[in-house]
Amino acid sequence: MKKLFLMAALMLSLSNVKAQQVSEIYEELPNPVATDASKWTRVTNPVIAWGSTDVRYNKELPAQVTPGTPMNLIGWMGEKLSAQFVISTNRDMKNVSVEVSDIVAKNYKISKWNTERGFVRYVMTDELNKDGKGACGFRKKEDFDSTLVADVIDHITPTLDIKANSTQPVWVSVKVPRENIIKGMYRGTVTVKEDGKVVAELPLTVTVKNRMLPEPKDWAFHLDLWQNPYAVSRYYNVEPFSQEHFDLMRPIMKRYADAGGKVITASIMHKPWNGQTYDPFESMVTWMKKADGTWWFDYTVFDKWVEFMMSCGVTKEINCYSMVPWRLSFQYFDQASNQFKFFNGKPGEPAYEEFWMRMLKSFAQHLKEKGWFEITHIAMDERPLKDMLATIDVVYKADPDFKLSLAGTYHKELLEHLDDYCITLAEKFTPEEIAKRKAEGKVTTYYTCCTEPRPNTFTFSPLAEAEWLGWWAAKINVDGYLRWALNSWVKDPLLDSRFTAWAAGDTYILYPGGRTCTRFERLIEGIQAYEKIRILRNEKDKRGRSKNYGKQIDKILEPFNEFNLVEVPAEKVVNKAKAALNKF
Repeated sequence: MKKLFLMAALMLSLSNVKAQQVSEIYEELPNPVATDASKWTRVTNPVIAWGSTDVRYNKELPAQVTPGTPMNLIGWMGEKLSAQFVISTNRDMKNVSVEVSDIVAKNYKISKWNTERGFVRYVMTDELNKDGKGACGFRKKEDFDSTLVADVIDHITPTLDIKANSTQPVWVSVKVPRENIIKGMYRGTVTVKEDGKVVAELPLTVTVKNRMLPEPKDWAFHLDLWQNPYAVSRYYNVEPFSQEHFDLMRPIMKRYADAGGKVITASIMHKPWNGQTYDPFESMVTWMKKADGTWWFDYTVFDKWVEFMMSCGVTKEINCYSMVPWRLSFQYFDQASNQFKFFNGKPGEPAYEEFWMRMLKSFAQHLKEKGWFEITHIAMDERPLKDMLATIDVVYKADPDFKLSLAGTYHKELLEHLDDYCITLAEKFTPEEIAKRKAEGKVTTYYTCCTEPRPNTFTFSPLAEAEWLGWWAAKINVDGYLRWALNSWVKDPLLDSRFTAWAAGDTYILYPGGRTCTRFERLIEGIQAYEKIRILRNEKDKRGRSKNYGKQIDKILEPFNEFNLVEVPAEKVVNKAKAALNKF
């Protein structure tokens, strides 16, 4: 019966999947913005020069860069650094490739294997709502201006053809090692080739400070980006939770872990968000009411998913959604009728309590057997206070030691109950509440979504806004940041980031094939800044006395203000703060 049920569930989950053969080499969509040839008259030869990681360079325009401008990155040991250069060409260029050399200082080096380069590919984007106040709500593509925007960092494509009168950015990342390295200036070269022949050499220097970041797994920053395994199975047309599926997900989830990702997203019921994404979340737990009226729960898929994510390096927390889904309807398999049925009930009703009590008691026992109970949270998302309190009561009746999580609105009544509490950017915990929660070992974070026009991580958002998020967490002294979608892909995520609801890029920040993007890399830089600030605040001298960097750091963080990002762009605030922090 178990095998038959799993087969039925699999057929249901695949019923709406359109077969799709995915190629790792792809062509971008045509540019909706026509190229003005007159803009290119002054470009007599391909211009290849360092640019800025703050800029999304337009494909149809010559990049405003100065050839010969040096690139000097500054970072701690263990830090990941980013740079961007551009190729603006007046002629067709064939088979363009990029190589990064070892970056050397005396007998020490940053190996080329510690670097990564990728063409910054163009994806279709749109814009904020017409009032400019946010990006929520159903949208038709024809109602919004759409353009190609530089976002995907394609480390997979080895060579690229660049058409005449177009600009092609290239992203270069350098991971400074933590061992066999000393402070000082390291020198290397980025080489650009066309058909195997060198067409440009760009000097790259890295100044390594005598300070060290821990490994990402040891970062204190609590990064929670919700993963969607069902998007990967649909996109590649593979059986969910098969070995092939896990192999395809590994490079994606490894990116998340390498950014310090702390939380595993698990769905323990059918469509916890009522199918709001292109690929809805199915239940990782099998619910079955047997013919004799008893209940049976199978955790095979849940266990596979958690074990896989842990093998990728995400081990701190498991958040299980949701006892209070957006539509209060719960699917289960009824053995007597041999069909799926739905229980409709809401928190506070006796039938709701009875329905969930069976599962929670079974779940608690299973988690304890697996050794995961202490890190597992029964998680809710943007639910009213009344429903939260009623749900919490049911959870505690099932097992008083269960932990709870919420990403939603601030309610003072929930502070004592929630081990992981995340509220919107617009709301604020008091300093006293944050301090008390830290002392109790509880997690306190904030989130952004489609509500905030800025700062945000849409595919059209200024890139520095992604980094701003980490600095803001440091300023308000919370533990980290949550974003609802790591990889809830749209139909063709490499080509078109627009969606039927919310602004383009809102539903994902990592691409197929483990491709990162400009937004994600800048987010990492903000997280690293948070870690630097944390380390500096706690730094002591040889006698064990605090070095009292607090006032200096407070001054660096003072300009960060969510209300003036229009008048004072994020890049201005972030770059000034970064320069000051690197002086320590």
